[in-house]
Amino acid sequence: MNLSFDDIFKVGIGPSSSHTVGPMKAAFIFLKEIRKKRKLKKIKTVKCDLYGSLALTGKGHGTDKAVLLGLSGYKPSSIASNEIDTILKNIKDKKKIDCKSFKIEFDFNQKSDIKFHRRVSLPFHPNAMAIAAFDKDNNEIYRQTYYSVGGGFIINEDQIDHEATDLLKPKKLKYRFSSAKELLDLCKKNKITISQLMFKNECSLYKKDIAYQNILSIWNVMDECVLNGLHSEGILPGGLKVKRRAPSIFKNLTKNMEKNLSDNLSVLDWVNLYALAVNEENAAGGKVVTAPTNGAAGIIPAVLKYYLNFYPRASEQGIVDFLLTAAAIAILYKENASISGAEVGCQGEVGVACSMAAGALTAVMGGSLSQVTNAAEIAMEHNLGLTCDPIGGLVQIPCIERNAMGAIKAINATRIALQGDGSHFVSLDKVIKTMKQTGKDMKKQYKETSRGGLAVNLPEC
Repeated sequence: MNLSFDDIFKVGIGPSSSHTVGPMKAAFIFLKEIRKKRKLKKIKTVKCDLYGSLALTGKGHGTDKAVLLGLSGYKPSSIASNEIDTILKNIKDKKKIDCKSFKIEFDFNQKSDIKFHRRVSLPFHPNAMAIAAFDKDNNEIYRQTYYSVGGGFIINEDQIDHEATDLLKPKKLKYRFSSAKELLDLCKKNKITISQLMFKNECSLYKKDIAYQNILSIWNVMDECVLNGLHSEGILPGGLKVKRRAPSIFKNLTKNMEKNLSDNLSVLDWVNLYALAVNEENAAGGKVVTAPTNGAAGIIPAVLKYYLNFYPRASEQGIVDFLLTAAAIAILYKENASISGAEVGCQGEVGVACSMAAGALTAVMGGSLSQVTNAAEIAMEHNLGLTCDPIGGLVQIPCIERNAMGAIKAINATRIALQGDGSHFVSLDKVIKTMKQTGKDMKKQYKETSRGGLAVNLPEC
């Protein structure tokens, strides 16, 4: 295990971590690799080929735009959302990419230099892309194939045999674990909680106060995303003409506060609202936190807002503990299964986020170690087989509502776990293994191709 908190929770732009954030990072890394070879100035043009799921749903997920932004020298974590349209328009009009951060300019015709190979998938992973640079005589300077393996993680062709990711430098972490059993054994042996173990790992990388602030900064971005979603009206891009619902729901809930509070289930309306707000922002290409993916970005903030607004003993330390516990659970899925919808369906995105949120909420509500893993297991057990079938290749239907359902399911899993003593027939490790196998057995059309399920029974109009 070579993953830490900031590998799981990353700031990026919507609508997809694997189809937008990953390709953008890959294009940026491509230029860095050419710079290492001291060949940047030789570039006359660059071409990109998209395969598998990146080709099938790339248009709806903004993969082509992400490649252009990465080749323009921008990173997902730092680009300003309001600058994107201008950058893309300049490339379209001039048929050139002016990459100021790398001090180069080269030809790029979006219509001919990005190709979508919808009928071709590469063996290693469904999310594959190849980028090549050429000189003025059309001689190839450099070529590399990248795989976007979920959650914004990137691996290139040369790293496959080493099972490496874009995290090339080994981290000096205090505690390493590769299963839930190992994680719990470490906690019991050292008499610490999961969040305390994870924080000690963060303190292996950063000073204590910096590590603490890093975690809170992630929450601040999540919270800001919720706020933006509550107040941003209009129609989501992409052609489905999906109207943002969060602002009108928010107005209704606040206007009829007294009436709503008399309804014992009104808290569910607020949890739904928080999740919808985040995923509408994501669908609009706004700034979100990958948690563990963009398509499932609304579940963690929605459940954390539930904790802050409806749990009487909520605290700032609780926010930190929640996110650290969630990160530990995500690491287990990333290491032992997948968080890629194109690889295992939406059980690897919404399912994992639901499991993360359930375990984290149980921890901050006073649950024992076994109750935490019990909640995480319950949440995933009832997401097994969840397909990824976005209509029109857009992260809108059913993705936005699916986050609201996942958040409610996470809270319910916590409540079930806290009513028990932590013992459970199916272990978290076994349900993770089952999820991976279920993903392998799932037909390809249900894994982020928009060729199955709702995507074909309710085609884009």
